[in-house]
Amino acid sequence: MMIVDRALQRREEEGNPVGVALVGAGFQASGIARQIVAHTPGMKLVAIANRTPDRAVKVLEEAGAGDVDPAATAADVDRAAARGRPAVTDDPEVVCAAESVDAIVEVTGTVEFAAHAALSAIEHGKHVVLMNPEVDGTVGPILAVRADQAGVMCTASDGDQPGVQSNLYRFVRGMGLRPLVCGNIKGLHDPYRNPTTQAGFAAKWGQDPYMVTSFADGTKISFEQAIVANATGMTVARRGMLGHTFDGHVDDATSLFELDELEAAGGIVDYLVAARPAPGVFVYATADEPGQRHYLNLYKLGEGPLYSFYTPYHLCHFEVPASVARAVLLEDPVMKPLGAPRVEVVAAAKTDLAAGDVLDRLGGYLSYGLAERADVTADESLLPIGVAEGCRLLRAVAKDAALTYDDVELPADRLVDRLREEQRRHFGG
Repeated sequence: MMIVDRALQRREEEGNPVGVALVGAGFQASGIARQIVAHTPGMKLVAIANRTPDRAVKVLEEAGAGDVDPAATAADVDRAAARGRPAVTDDPEVVCAAESVDAIVEVTGTVEFAAHAALSAIEHGKHVVLMNPEVDGTVGPILAVRADQAGVMCTASDGDQPGVQSNLYRFVRGMGLRPLVCGNIKGLHDPYRNPTTQAGFAAKWGQDPYMVTSFADGTKISFEQAIVANATGMTVARRGMLGHTFDGHVDDATSLFELDELEAAGGIVDYLVAARPAPGVFVYATADEPGQRHYLNLYKLGEGPLYSFYTPYHLCHFEVPASVARAVLLEDPVMKPLGAPRVEVVAAAKTDLAAGDVLDRLGGYLSYGLAERADVTADESLLPIGVAEGCRLLRAVAKDAALTYDDVELPADRLVDRLREEQRRHFGG
């Protein structure tokens, strides 16, 4: 089978590049645009949909995409593509309906908005690449069902840490080993960080302080590890994961985990703080056959029972075009849910909350996310943080307590809530 670069080269030679539209024009979208325009033969950036079109125009200009056409309809996008010009719109529906688009890359970091975009793309027969663990961890399982029914793919992305873990998991499992830990390496974990404390870092790198806060307060890694669990069938050892702090090399952290406990759980997702190399990912696996253990020892992986495999980096936007090509040309999703959710991300109070408080965005001032087993989430009616934004508190909730549906009033008429209910019914929850 052709690998990705050769498959794309063939499309380049045929004059039939893969058409991609971005939904979102933030920090990561800017990098993706540059990568497609300047460095990916056989792929064409057809359009960007963003709530503020001027930002999308700036992203395309910085990527060297040439003149840009505004688009109010799918036909406008297709006409611009025929002229060799990228289009910009404020409506994701426009790019999802365009015939010149083969796949969309959702890169907003939102949940409600992203759910609309992903579902529209699926309904129009487009492949969806989610650089958005937030929507994936909230309604990814039902989006995957919808995509399967439509004959397209809804997949996570290479480059982001979940996708890198998935590739490593497949590599390890392909050698006949049994992965028992899929892990992420963080430099910092402080659930009480907020957009004010993170403003300086965000400004330095041109990032959104709310997004940066979601990295620091554990919400992002909870979503990332939840979607890895949902794609591998793994679970979490406890609410919030173990999250060991380990000042050493990831190879030496295998001693933190007990083989019997990992096997009893069926494998876990987790993370390490301060380990090296960072920011990387790792898989700890065991070998059942004495012959395998002999050769692994010979090849300097030690005597086990856990063997460490790691990737010392994740390259984010650099690898997104390969994810698109895998979906469109090779029918090979980077990562998607196996079925019913195994792990959810629930909301916990970042501070003492009062009746009448309205929960803010992910990475905000009022809540942070914790990975929890999906069955516990359902049994205790815990509030997924992916649906928390805009919820009004009906009663006081103490700092660090997990919120429940009974604690809040949901905003009216949201797609995410309808999809959550469809997901529950579909999987018999």
